[in-house]
Amino acid sequence: MKIDQEKNNNGNYGKIAIAVLLMIFFMTLLPGMSGSTGAQDIVRNIKYTEFVEMVNENKFKSVDEKEGYVYGYVTNGSSGQSLYRAKLVTNRLGEDKDLMTAIEKNKTPIESVGSIPAAGGFKFSYLLWPAIMIAGFWLLSSRRKQGGGENGDKIFSVGKTRVAEKGDAIPNVNFKDVAGIDEAKKELEEVVQFLKAPEKFKKIGAKIPKGVLLMGAPGTGKTLLAKAVAGEAGVPFFSISGSEFVEMFVGVGASRVRDLFGKARKAAPCIVFIDEIDAVGKRRGSGQNGGNDEREQTLNQLLVEMDGFANSETIIVLAATNRSELLDSALTRPGRFDRQVVVDRPDIHGREEILKVHARDKKFAPDVDMNTIARKIPGFVGADIANLLNEAAILAAREEREEINMADLEEASEKVTIGPERKSRMALEKEKIIVAYHEVGHALTQKLLPYTEPVHKVTIIPRGMAALGYTMTLPTEDRYLKSKNEYLSELVVLLGGRAAEEIIFGDVTTGASNDIERATAIAYAMVTRFGMDEKFGPLLLDNTREGDMFQQKHYSDITGKEIDDEVKAMVNNAYTNAKKILTDNRDLFEKITRELLKRETITGEQLDRMIKGEDLDLNVQ
Repeated sequence: MKIDQEKNNNGNYGKIAIAVLLMIFFMTLLPGMSGSTGAQDIVRNIKYTEFVEMVNENKFKSVDEKEGYVYGYVTNGSSGQSLYRAKLVTNRLGEDKDLMTAIEKNKTPIESVGSIPAAGGFKFSYLLWPAIMIAGFWLLSSRRKQGGGENGDKIFSVGKTRVAEKGDAIPNVNFKDVAGIDEAKKELEEVVQFLKAPEKFKKIGAKIPKGVLLMGAPGTGKTLLAKAVAGEAGVPFFSISGSEFVEMFVGVGASRVRDLFGKARKAAPCIVFIDEIDAVGKRRGSGQNGGNDEREQTLNQLLVEMDGFANSETIIVLAATNRSELLDSALTRPGRFDRQVVVDRPDIHGREEILKVHARDKKFAPDVDMNTIARKIPGFVGADIANLLNEAAILAAREEREEINMADLEEASEKVTIGPERKSRMALEKEKIIVAYHEVGHALTQKLLPYTEPVHKVTIIPRGMAALGYTMTLPTEDRYLKSKNEYLSELVVLLGGRAAEEIIFGDVTTGASNDIERATAIAYAMVTRFGMDEKFGPLLLDNTREGDMFQQKHYSDITGKEIDDEVKAMVNNAYTNAKKILTDNRDLFEKITRELLKRETITGEQLDRMIKGEDLDLNVQ
């Protein structure tokens, strides 16, 4: 083997030497072929006025013209000739009166108007570059045939995938590293059994699923789950992104699909994981070029490969997407992706389990309560939770502490959801007072109304880009349904801040702009989508979804005016209720606001004590 390798290397060196000699030969031969008798002509660019002066001084042996330029030849004795070039004022030499007058006056010969100048440098470039390209292509071809180096044949491997011949290393991940998505994990445990003991299922007549589609929002753990399946099964793992199949060259995507599955068949039993499959698996017919679209050809080849699995081949294709609604129906039918597993956002228990997984390599103080943190972050996925704990660790390290305490986790959760604290932003005392009344307006209406979530904290410390203060709630449980009464209470709470400003100052500010936007959106949804309006009843009037280019309404212009009236009445009624609650509890409203101005932050527990009539400790904490 070593001798053969040395022979191949020697053969490559010989071909490189031949290519170099060929290029040197062309470089020495072509000047003689250019038509000049001596050294290569030197082309010098000069100004038009200088060119006219040289003609008047009778320095040129002859002149010539080509593509808007005029050339003048000067004999340099036995050393050859120099070539001067200037840009013509007009497009043609014959149209340039000043220059033609000077040429005729000095009887300077015009060689051939419109012909290629006889400068050897031009002919040399025309012939040299094709020769270099031919020699280079021949050299690369020979290197490819001989396996010449890792980078030597990249130009010829455009149709190959970047995955290793026997797959990636088996991931050092298993199911104990995946938390918060127990249902999805249970579905995939069967896939592990298929890979470990396929004969057990074949004996009873069960067919091994060809594909499993993991669907869920970004960051929910789809890729981690696929790695855990491979780690549990201990089989080769071929991982590729859907975007890697599609290139600008026609046929490359289909070729890469064939190459990927060819490698997988050699390594079976194995797992093929295609991340972001929607990049290649979108519904056909949506491309600009119809059926000839490169992406559609790639999808067609993927469908063919999945259909081509023999019963004896234990190859399972896992794919992940967060846009399952875009996938082609031929891809998601049984027989290709037999199972579709939803990897959903975790609930409170799931978030707590994920917190514990990411907390394994971190030190925590005894006061840390993971359940409280899990309740503060509804909607967070695994990636968000990992980021939260990392931020908490950074805060602890910044304070030169060796443990992460509860305050670090509280601060990190608010930093991730709202933004970092910006105490320097509050410059005017007047604005601070307005923000305090505004936030207490939200908090007090939320505490005194039914069908609302508990208040966790009220603060007037600015955060992020826009929040001058905020009221944070702490849900007791994850909710998947919301009632009409809950929405009506939410409208009152959202408008409580603006109502507080009007009651105290007799004026309103722009601080309620986001509250008004959210309240209006909720009211429109209640009327047009949720069927929660008494006048229209259970009718779907507007089916427009997020991301739609055009509104999909199911009502006339006359009905549209009635919808606007209902929404306006609903929002105005909520605003009136907010003002009534704050006016009826004016003393309590003022007391809480004064306390907030002193402390800058009031916890939900302290708020409850003040509502019960208790006084807080005199020492501001």
